[in-house]
Amino acid sequence: MSQITTHVLDTSKGSPGENIRVELYVRNSAQWSLLASDTTNSDGRIDSWSLPEPLAAGVYKQRFYTRDYFASQNTSTFYPEIDVQFEISGDGQHYHVPLLLNPFGYSTYRGS
Repeated sequence: MSQITTHVLDTSKGSPGENIRVELYVRNSAQWSLLASDTTNSDGRIDSWSLPEPLAAGVYKQRFYTRDYFASQNTSTFYPEIDVQFEISGDGQHYHVPLLLNPFGYSTYRGS
């Protein structure tokens, strides 16, 4: 399991958000650098990024490409992409960043 993981749940269907492309970035000064890209599995999860670990302290973000996900279900969405920024301390802890998603809203939190 990677130091950063995610899990997408589609609250409009009550099921995992499968096949959602997610990119992981780190902020360097005022710019973002892409670290990894993957797609959620059948359970809506990305448990393993190809990353050097432990990750350095800093601000990271996950970009979820939700337009493609909803388009595959013939559903329009208000949020074509969702960026979730978070900060890690650089101490090797695990950071789980879930996304609860529907076509017209979302929420996130630090999971375990």
